[in-house]
Amino acid sequence: MENLLQPKKVKIIKLQEMSANVKLFRLAPVGWKFPADRDGLIFTPGQFFLVGRWGVGEAPFGGASSPFEKGSIEIGVRKAGNVTAALHQLARGDEMTIRGPYGNGYPLDFFKGKDVVMVTGGCGIPPIATLIEYIIARRELFGRVYLLYGALTPDDLLFEERYKHWEKHIKVILTVDKPTPDWKGHIGLVSELTREIKIDPVNTATAMCGPGPMAAALENILRPLGIADRRIFVSEERKMSCGIGKCQHCTTGDKYVCTDGPVFYYDQVQSNWD
Repeated sequence: MENLLQPKKVKIIKLQEMSANVKLFRLAPVGWKFPADRDGLIFTPGQFFLVGRWGVGEAPFGGASSPFEKGSIEIGVRKAGNVTAALHQLARGDEMTIRGPYGNGYPLDFFKGKDVVMVTGGCGIPPIATLIEYIIARRELFGRVYLLYGALTPDDLLFEERYKHWEKHIKVILTVDKPTPDWKGHIGLVSELTREIKIDPVNTATAMCGPGPMAAALENILRPLGIADRRIFVSEERKMSCGIGKCQHCTTGDKYVCTDGPVFYYDQVQSNWD
């Protein structure tokens, strides 16, 4: 039987600075392969991996690349603590450890045949980015698709190099709190972007990932559109250690984020934001 806690080796094959404190790591297996499921996915958008270094520790990250890619995976690492600071010191060619994928991702079968609204902010975009890649690869299975994404400044908007590709298939709507002189997009809250979308609320699914305050604000963003709570799926963030529901580090109410989530129905976690 496979040991679910056994880390495996991966090597950094590409590094990219996406903002002042966020780097994108592309990781390739060393001496093994990412297994694919019957749908050809190596992970479900919304699932997470525990990535780290021996002697330093691990931290959870959602996949940020297409889940159909077999030879590598991308994760976005925001420098925010001891583990992520150590990862930011690494260079291309260095080795790391990975475990997973763990948890439950976005319900892809439920999304099929529906309009899809994805809402995210700041560094919460990696799980949404991989969901976008999945939808684009299966575009004929979905209705109207929107990305509503906000950040503090234009420099804090991540995955900028993908926007042109995404915009060929979905509607991308961006906003910032503090614009630069050359910013030509929206200014203000993500909630204000809903004015630009057109959906059928009874046939719409919503995916969200972002900081606690944004998640708590979903009531003001999505409920006015008539979208029911059981059509709103939220990726929760908690400190995780084991990833398999044993250590109790990631409890939220009566749920474990690692095993019951990290993707939940909105009404399961709406009172348990960080």
